Amino acid sequence: MIFLGFADDVLNLRWRHKLLLPTAASLPLLMVYFTNFGNTTIVVPKPFRPLLGLHLDLGILYYVYMGLLAVFCTNAINILAGINGLEAGQSLVISASIIIFNLVELEGDCRDDHVFSLYFMIPFFFTTLGLLYHNWYPSRVFVGDTFCYFAGMTFAVVGILGHFSKTMLLFFMPQVFNFLYSLPQLLHIIPCPRHRVPRLNTKTGKLEMSYSKFKTKSLSFLGTFILKIAESLQLVTVHQSDDEDGAFTECNNMTLINLLLKVFGPMHERNLTLLLLLLQVSLGMGLTPPCFPFSVALTVVIFLCRSWAALSPSPFGTSLSDSSTTSEPPDHCLLPHSLQGS
Repeated sequence: MIFLGFADDVLNLRWRHKLLLPTAASLPLLMVYFTNFGNTTIVVPKPFRPLLGLHLDLGILYYVYMGLLAVFCTNAINILAGINGLEAGQSLVISASIIIFNLVELEGDCRDDHVFSLYFMIPFFFTTLGLLYHNWYPSRVFVGDTFCYFAGMTFAVVGILGHFSKTMLLFFMPQVFNFLYSLPQLLHIIPCPRHRVPRLNTKTGKLEMSYSKFKTKSLSFLGTFILKIAESLQLVTVHQSDDEDGAFTECNNMTLINLLLKVFGPMHERNLTLLLLLLQVSLGMGLTPPCFPFSVALTVVIFLCRSWAALSPSPFGTSLSDSSTTSEPPDHCLLPHSLQGS
């Protein structure tokens, strides 16, 4: 997966390669699961138990699910990326959630599985913590797609071999929402540019929504329908224009990052990262009962850090409160987009 991430950074791989290669990479993982465990039975949710019973054996469909989970985890962090500290930050929160969940479940029946997960997650947490220190705004180290694919596959491995793949999805709730929100562009129902990162307003020093502009007649009936529904739900901003080349439609790129900028308005990059991490903590950890108290504590800590950053002078010479007066863009904006995430 590290090689795939490096190849994506250098060669700008197409989406079909990003789906095919992780699928092939997950085959050894599924073979290990089949050889050592082979359990394909799930506990049926209570509303469906009168119809399906307490347990249901999915058979080969369970392996299909795990393969799809590996592909999703690998790409989920890479899709929600592009600003300093976000990739490493969300990976740090997810790994912390997994560690807390494993520690709480150590007294249960699957102790060995959770110990196995901790062997992976504890080193990953502290190495990512060191990476985040250098990747925080203004970043001195850029993670690129290489770290995103590596982190995603690490989570998939511990979730599958640790037998908590369904719980794992709860830690990925912001990524799940971002994926569903991005789906019309990922499937090219609505035109999708290569990079969908927010754009920097050099006069204010704040990030604003990025847009995709295309000819109105190039949009299919399904694309037009989805765009109208999304606009009516206040999920996208759509502009229409005409020139000598015809009618054009412009809409903001469908990512969670741009959606937050739409809701809260332009903001400093560091504030935006803190807001996204706050969302990761509150949704990713808050929906899992064993992690809820830690979610509340981390939410308070991040909120206090955000307030302190807004009121205190930055160690790099610019406070968040006066970031609107910044006239020069940060150094990282001068780098190629391939180093800033997708």
